[in-house]
Amino acid sequence: MLLQQQSRLNLKQPVVELLPQFSGSDARRHRVNIEMLLAHSSGLPAYARLFETAKNRAQLLAQAFAVPLSADPGTRAEYSDIGFIILGEAIEKLAGEPLDGYCHREIFEPLGLSHLRFNPAGDQKRLIPPTERQQPFRPYLIQGEVNDENAFVMGGIAGHAGCFASALDVTGFAECMLRGGDPLFNRHTVELFTQRQALPPESSRTLGWDTPSSPSQSGRYLSRKSFGHLGYTGTSLWIDPERQLSVTLLTNRTWPDRGSQAIKIVRPAFHDAVVEALL
Repeated sequence: MLLQQQSRLNLKQPVVELLPQFSGSDARRHRVNIEMLLAHSSGLPAYARLFETAKNRAQLLAQAFAVPLSADPGTRAEYSDIGFIILGEAIEKLAGEPLDGYCHREIFEPLGLSHLRFNPAGDQKRLIPPTERQQPFRPYLIQGEVNDENAFVMGGIAGHAGCFASALDVTGFAECMLRGGDPLFNRHTVELFTQRQALPPESSRTLGWDTPSSPSQSGRYLSRKSFGHLGYTGTSLWIDPERQLSVTLLTNRTWPDRGSQAIKIVRPAFHDAVVEALL
């Protein structure tokens, strides 16, 4: 959002122009642009277990750039970790610095979000709920360390995972969005990035966000102009500009293991209870 607002990012720019490593023998890759990565319509698959063979950040990125397309660009909306890993690298290329430093200086610090960061320090880790033990990859208690295995191999800093925050700090960012972006973004930028995309027509995705679908994890009451996002470990943020309401839910649903899917029942009930309490 910031880079586009500053005319440093062109949503229609092919990814291969920014990151030649993304090119390959499949000619369709040259049609994938930044907008498609943001809207999860690039044709890249949802996930790949790159951490099983990659030993460090460089190796994992090399594998991510080579992941085959599973659909023609623009024909299917499917959330893709791989797409956001590549998007994170594009942001670093445009910003001219690592993702964590850029986010801290341009977003976290201006909004006073003192607990929002990648790779929290040792004294903060004990305040963070554990997620799980990942047998056999990480058999120890994962606490204050990114749960996503691919992001872990990348050093905890990635476009798809790795941010830690308190509920208050997440709400602080949401308040910025409810103010129309002030002080970070202008209203036009917020509207551009939070409206549903037309490619493909049935997509619920915006540029980086999701919107309520049926049935929705956001519950029954949030307006069609709402936007939000879920996190694998049980986190979510939904923002409704019509109600001037944001709802932050931070859980560790993966504890003690990732087998339970009860969060899919808890999330919509939680959002409904919040709205009903305000009616």
